Amino acid sequence: MKYFPIFLTGDRINALIIGGGDVAARKIELLLKTTTNITVMTASVSVSVERLINTHQLTWFKHDYQAGHMTGKNIVIAATDDTEVNTQVSIEANQHEILVNVVDQPELCGYITPAIIDRSPMIIALTSSGSAPILVRMLREIIEKMLPEGYGRLADFSLKFRDHVKARIKGLRNRRTFWENTLQGQIGQAILDGNVKKAEQELIASLKDTIQPPAGEIIFIHTLDGNPDNLTLKAHRQLQFADAVFYDTSVNERLIEYVRRDADKHPQDVDASIAINYQHAIELAEQGQKVIYLLAGHQSLPNNHALEQSKVNYQEIVSGG
Repeated sequence: MKYFPIFLTGDRINALIIGGGDVAARKIELLLKTTTNITVMTASVSVSVERLINTHQLTWFKHDYQAGHMTGKNIVIAATDDTEVNTQVSIEANQHEILVNVVDQPELCGYITPAIIDRSPMIIALTSSGSAPILVRMLREIIEKMLPEGYGRLADFSLKFRDHVKARIKGLRNRRTFWENTLQGQIGQAILDGNVKKAEQELIASLKDTIQPPAGEIIFIHTLDGNPDNLTLKAHRQLQFADAVFYDTSVNERLIEYVRRDADKHPQDVDASIAINYQHAIELAEQGQKVIYLLAGHQSLPNNHALEQSKVNYQEIVSGG
């Protein structure tokens, strides 16, 4: 990745905006979603910027860019149409190791601002690393149509009952399954419809049911040509619920990007065509984990006495093209 994705804590931002035109106004409006700790440096301002300064009582240095005002700042945005000024702003910010964004000059930036879909507290950020802004805009439109405004309420609901669910339901995979069924079912729909009280009552009632601890299993996925675009929905779902994943160097590493982020990764030095690490996979499954074993191509799984004698459930999936 050319850029490292990160979300900054809003109340810790101390931003300096250099410029007072329409571009500066857009940057200020975006920052105001998280903080009012904003300083504007410019001799003249547009009507929009002046309104934002007055409405939110922002600090205004009523002069054009001058060096020496970045102490204590952790974000600097150069929003002027003067290339020389923007360059000097970037140089000074880099000297102080401050995150800097120079509008329309990515070569001077220490960070870039992505396209944002705001369903607070759920936030989705998209970027093409500056290579295809039109493509990002198209993708943003698709995602916005898929996400109703009520998705923020779903996130708030999940936070409110997270500790209740964690105390009642043991096992990470069991909790993931519970939340998926809850948010995609009648309870989730009630929240989207605005009937939060009904959803809360139904969730509390569902927690009274007996929930069994997770049963471990091993899923062997034959990846054929290894192209991630050819992953079946079934294989993709299994990867998203994995507790541990095994793979060797013959497996396309891009497939690992589809595995749940906090799953334990177990890269194997020995190619699976020579030996499959059954014993380790069995041990993890016996501890209640969902184990994924990725296999390049598609060869018959060799018989294994330890696997057959264990009480671990296992299955094979062929996924790819």
